[in-house]
Amino acid sequence: MPVIQPISLLGSLPNLLNEERFETLLSRPGVRLERILSLGQATPEGVWYDQEADEWVLLLQGNATLRIEDQQDVLEMKAGDSLWIPAHCRHRVEWTDPHSVSVWLALHLTSRN
Repeated sequence: MPVIQPISLLGSLPNLLNEERFETLLSRPGVRLERILSLGQATPEGVWYDQEADEWVLLLQGNATLRIEDQQDVLEMKAGDSLWIPAHCRHRVEWTDPHSVSVWLALHLTSRN
């Protein structure tokens, strides 16, 4: 039987990040769970995420703003906020706090037809 150990989603946070860090926590057919660490990073200007999978994101720590294409206002996110992003809903990260690591949980779900 494997050794089962807890992991800390808020542990081992870096003081400096040159780019966003994506860590896969779980991967199964149709499902991927990842921890994303941001420290002042944003989606490059003019770039939009247009993903094949539905995505649910939870901001565990930090602050960020997201933009959904065709929505006028940015979405302000703080620790504890979550968002459902359907597949092919074009979106981008406008801003993450440059002074404190933002910790995201992202659950990607692909349909299994």
